[in-house]
Amino acid sequence: MARRRSLSPEEQDLWRSVARTARAMHGPSLPCALQPTEPSSTPDPAPLAHAKPRLSPFHLGERTRVPERRDIAPALPDVLDQAPLRMDAGTHAKMTRGKLQPEARIDLHGMTLAEAHPELIRFILNAQSQGLRLVLVITGKGKRREDTGPIPQRVGALRHQVPHWLHLPPLGPAVLQVSEAHLKHGGGGAYYVYLRRR
Repeated sequence: MARRRSLSPEEQDLWRSVARTARAMHGPSLPCALQPTEPSSTPDPAPLAHAKPRLSPFHLGERTRVPERRDIAPALPDVLDQAPLRMDAGTHAKMTRGKLQPEARIDLHGMTLAEAHPELIRFILNAQSQGLRLVLVITGKGKRREDTGPIPQRVGALRHQVPHWLHLPPLGPAVLQVSEAHLKHGGGGAYYVYLRRR
């Protein structure tokens, strides 16, 4: 191991001249025996404005907090209500108040997505070929399960998937309007599907 030698007076002067030009990279510098003791002539830069912390501070001994759960996507009834009205307004009002009786119905709840999709296609296309206008598609509301994951899980896979299927081919050209059923026809667990004429 090499022995440390002390700096000569010329080396100390050289070090001080270099140290005067150096600026701290991260925050205030720590006191050092080799730093110059005289105050620097350059003013310190203004401290940066710190952004608000996104999380509230946690203190030792504090109980853990249950994280907030937020559903970012709009609720399904809101999405259906915001869809443009493509049918007669009076008929739509009667339909949503439960005044019109569906001419046919299909009950999908209890089926998997793979089983329900072909059944729905067959039912809607057959109903349109028979000249029916208003049909009822029952999906059920879905089972509420404990959701422990970081991504919120929607309740009722069929309930959320059926409106998408009704707007995609081959059903999209056959369907004129989709809306949530009245309580006497199933409420949030069923949909009125108003079909186009052939």
